[in-house]
Amino acid sequence: MDFELDVHTHTIASGHAYGTLTEMAKEAAVRGLKLLGITEHTHNMPGTCDDLYFVNLRVVPREMFGIRLMLGAELNIMDYEGTVDLPDWIIDRLDLRIASIHGNLYQFGTMEENTAAVLGAMRNPKIDIIGHPDDSHCPLDYERLVQGSKKYHTLLEINNNSLRMPSRKNAKENIFTILELCKKYEAPVIMNSDAHFMTDIANSDHSMPIVEAAEFPKELVMNYSAAQFEAYIAANRAREKEIQQDHTKESGK
Repeated sequence: MDFELDVHTHTIASGHAYGTLTEMAKEAAVRGLKLLGITEHTHNMPGTCDDLYFVNLRVVPREMFGIRLMLGAELNIMDYEGTVDLPDWIIDRLDLRIASIHGNLYQFGTMEENTAAVLGAMRNPKIDIIGHPDDSHCPLDYERLVQGSKKYHTLLEINNNSLRMPSRKNAKENIFTILELCKKYEAPVIMNSDAHFMTDIANSDHSMPIVEAAEFPKELVMNYSAAQFEAYIAANRAREKEIQQDHTKESGK
């Protein structure tokens, strides 16, 4: 496998993962990655770090063992409007922002309500990735999500860990559907391990067979080029800045 990046991983700071930041970065280098994203759970997840952890990420080097680091958060989508559980001033300090629904924190609703929640998070220009949108306990309108991914420049994640978790329903079938629709709309995806231990970094043992079965175009998978992914995130930051400037102009009228 020639992946250059994995950008959804967790350290001991998340409370239910088992490697330190240094250990994760070292293992990513051993595995030949160019870029590692570490995205800790935000404060509503039991046992995780509090907000000060994210505020202080500025002290961590962004290069270790010859690889680049992007440090951020896996934020929780909390309601049907797509509200996430960090304030904007903290999100602005993060290199990378994933928004996910977690069943212990989010009340599963109808397909319409759940889809509105994820689309609400996508419309937030601060969000880069929607994490593991693949659980049928939380039904989603995947055509609308893929269209939203394209419109709002927000990547949908193909999460390897989802396929190993019996608590998630129909993940394999839902991931296949997402891939087919992303092919149709030429929307890129990001394949992530969701590693909670060092040896799982860049693991796609469950997700890659589905990607291959879907005959999904390699050029639509962000993991093969760190430069392409970093350009995608840079475009998001430029778009975010432009929207903020427009809001400032509007409020000044």
